[in-house]
Amino acid sequence: MAVEAADGAALALDEDWLRQKMRLALDIESRDGIDDLGDGVWRLGDARRSPVLLARDLTRVLQEPGLLERVRVAGGDIRVITPRPRTTRGAPFSAGVEWLVLEERFTFYGGGITFIAAPPSTIPAVVDPAKPVHGPFSADFKWATLPDGDGTPIRFTDGQAKVFEALWSFKGEATTAERIMQRAGLDSAKPSDLFKIKTKDKGKPEPEAQHAAYGALVATQQRAGLYSIPCAASALASSPHQTSGKGETFMA
Repeated sequence: MAVEAADGAALALDEDWLRQKMRLALDIESRDGIDDLGDGVWRLGDARRSPVLLARDLTRVLQEPGLLERVRVAGGDIRVITPRPRTTRGAPFSAGVEWLVLEERFTFYGGGITFIAAPPSTIPAVVDPAKPVHGPFSADFKWATLPDGDGTPIRFTDGQAKVFEALWSFKGEATTAERIMQRAGLDSAKPSDLFKIKTKDKGKPEPEAQHAAYGALVATQQRAGLYSIPCAASALASSPHQTSGKGETFMA
């Protein structure tokens, strides 16, 4: 291996010195020896249960995947250190193997070598809009994951979501259709109107799932004309404060 001097000239490195200093940089236990795997590849030891390989050339490791299997240990990823080749695209290894580019992740400092940790990811965490927040419902009531279903979230229309949100706000108590629709801000006569399957939608998976979800989640007292979501009572009881989504705070 070689490094480039300030004047652009290539300087040869004492490879034994390099390997020893890199072990120190990666906090590899001194009792672990260095294994020469042949043709410019060395196992420097294990860093926190992760085997560490140093290779003169990335191609050497890619052309002989058996090298990785020889050093793999249960419960630990493999770290492969190589200089960056002139041309490379994307990540050369699959999951379970971390590639550390020699020139980018290590630097000379104070007569030794320092490992440069990877910068924290700037990619924001992806929030799942269908994640259950209010019992089986998502935060905006536009999704529901049925307890007895297959785990696939069911998506609702805006109107259907407003019906569920209004029903939820009554904390599981049976309520008239008029009060529910008034709170939902909809003109329909009763909650089930929003979940009827139109002739043109018969046989379509989404309308069928929405209709089935309404039947599974809403309890109806036909003669009294009352509706409720029974699961709301237990879900709200487990949390000291719940908000209806319309600026009202309900105490369980």
